[in-house]
Amino acid sequence: MLVPRPTYLQKLEKLANKQIIKVLTGVRRCGKSSLLQLFQQQLLADGVQPEQIQAINFEDLAFSKLTDYQELYRYLSQRLLPDQMNYIFLDEIQNVPNFEKAVDSLFIKSNVDLYITGSNAFMLSGELATLLSGRYIEIPVYPLSFKEFAQAKPDQSLQESYQQYLLRGGFPFALQLPDDESFRDYIDGVVNTVLVKDVLARKDKSDSTLVRRLAAFLTETAGSLTSPKKIADTLTSMGEKTTPNTVASYLELLENAFLFYRCDRFDIGGKKYLSINPKYYPVDISLRRALVGQKRPNKGSRLETIVYQELRRRGYEIYVGVMQQTEVDFVVAKDGRREYYQVSLSLDDEQTYQREVRSLRLIDDNYPKIILTEDPGHFDDQGISQVNIIDWLMGE
Repeated sequence: MLVPRPTYLQKLEKLANKQIIKVLTGVRRCGKSSLLQLFQQQLLADGVQPEQIQAINFEDLAFSKLTDYQELYRYLSQRLLPDQMNYIFLDEIQNVPNFEKAVDSLFIKSNVDLYITGSNAFMLSGELATLLSGRYIEIPVYPLSFKEFAQAKPDQSLQESYQQYLLRGGFPFALQLPDDESFRDYIDGVVNTVLVKDVLARKDKSDSTLVRRLAAFLTETAGSLTSPKKIADTLTSMGEKTTPNTVASYLELLENAFLFYRCDRFDIGGKKYLSINPKYYPVDISLRRALVGQKRPNKGSRLETIVYQELRRRGYEIYVGVMQQTEVDFVVAKDGRREYYQVSLSLDDEQTYQREVRSLRLIDDNYPKIILTEDPGHFDDQGISQVNIIDWLMGE
């Protein structure tokens, strides 16, 4: 079952037939391959002939001989149709050493429309970035948003879908799994694949136990300020001896694998960025099931993670706000516009409400200030909006 993803398809539609390489990036199993299939179906429905489309998934052994970039270029170029647009889809291209040389040679042909995907940020660094500078546009792909998840389950109420989303997250294939055991096995497999192929394989003398415990720590403490030293000290106290430098190297690899995202701090009053003590958020809340197991979840952290990832999907730059010894969960910016977000499970308690609004009231500008909560309703208090999380997630 292919889950419709209209937001991404609209982006691809706008870029179709333009001489720029479309690079889809994101964690493994987030739906990049399915998205390419959906777009190919759309092209066929729009009148493109099947022979105009070439699609290769480099995780398929049937194409193992094409992991030599020269063979890949020869194979594709021999099948190009003259005087017609040729649509080429190369899935998990990072499995081809020096693939950028084949991609660059295809790019210069005026009748080639090129789409590639990759599951590691390294593919957009080094020689590729130099060789293809200005020739590609990156389209980040994430697991399903709550809105996509809910639309895939039209027989359920939004509240039912929300409760299920809290437990299962947004990896698309998980929608098809009938029971909790199958779901746990699947998510565990996704995490193990990413850790092995995109993290451990990229580091000499890697330590699988350490990296898994690090990933578990980041998942359990999502939304907490941290640092390589703090993490190293904590892991060492748990019996996994390590150093801040080792932790820092693994953090970079986990980020490059799109398994975790770093959120730096921003001093709102001083209008400056702070590079120490960031927060980390997992790409999807389902990671908790694989890395932490059945341990009682921190519901506030889980909600904060959902909001963070939704803000990423909406294309915002995101920071943790610092204001006069208080914190704003998220300061976000896009197109010259700024917004401020606090995230709280409930504001029924007056003390909780006053704590959440305190930092927002200190901010002396007229940009939107929003508190997201599971409480029903929508309220406004002196320019600070309180919005129900489901309404907000369904709103864009």
